[in-house]
Amino acid sequence: MPINNPKRQQATKKILPIAPGHRACAGCGQMIAARTVLENLGPDVIIANATGCLEVTTTPYPESAWGIPWMHSVFENAAAIATGIKAALKKQKRDKQIKVVAQGGDGGTFDIGFGLISGMWERGDDVLYVCYDTEAYSNTGIQASGATPWGADTTTTPTGKCIAKEQCAIDGIGSHQKKKDMISIALAHGLNYVAQTTAGFPLDIADKIKKALSVPGPSYVQILAPCVPGWKFNPSQTIKIGKLAAQTGFYPVIEYTSGRLSKVMKIPQPQIKVEEYLKMQGRFAHLFKNEAGRKQIEIIQAIADENIKKLDLV
Repeated sequence: MPINNPKRQQATKKILPIAPGHRACAGCGQMIAARTVLENLGPDVIIANATGCLEVTTTPYPESAWGIPWMHSVFENAAAIATGIKAALKKQKRDKQIKVVAQGGDGGTFDIGFGLISGMWERGDDVLYVCYDTEAYSNTGIQASGATPWGADTTTTPTGKCIAKEQCAIDGIGSHQKKKDMISIALAHGLNYVAQTTAGFPLDIADKIKKALSVPGPSYVQILAPCVPGWKFNPSQTIKIGKLAAQTGFYPVIEYTSGRLSKVMKIPQPQIKVEEYLKMQGRFAHLFKNEAGRKQIEIIQAIADENIKKLDLV
């Protein structure tokens, strides 16, 4: 194709919402999810980003992969920054034309930024908050977060040696804290739209982002984002792992509208056991080594079974 071809020149000028060449890992679930989110936000959007993998991998000074207005301040205040942006747009009478989105990982959402997110929701600010849930502090060394699931091996919930062949100290099984239920917390704030999905279903992410933008007031979308180095799996398996998380009932794909469960993704039959999801990840490998680990798998299966029953996923 000649270099002066008008179509080629037009394509060259096209600005992508997030460009290739960033520093994210191959197979990064968060980047798959983020790109899908950005492609469905449409034009005229401003993003406030919390500190985390998504921020660090896309903005190594003085470079940026972002092709849209994007702002980062500190770990905890993406929600507050988004509120300020919305207030400024309202003062300029442009708040109806320009969308404001805050986003962060589970560390910046479940833990460090939790109070400011709660404040934004209490005020009823018309901001979409997107959480990319990698279930650990993936940027700083795979430390456990409030989103880390039961039994997961992290650098702050490491596995230990068993006291006996069939008995392990509770500190040795990996994480022994229950995952914080951010979906219920968002619903308790009276949000009109709350949804959960995974990077295994890009079309579902697209659908939920569009719905969230169509609803007035604050909305929350939480996306499970498999992390290659943190979860220890082959980069080619990201989508499969994301799908299995939902198909086993362990991380249901759901949405609530006006406080009511309005849509669920049914799980396939016969039911896929949660160990099919766990065995693909190195962070759960220790659970398959002895009977004590098997007991933890039973606990995780019980969590999935309760989700299936509670949310009517069959």
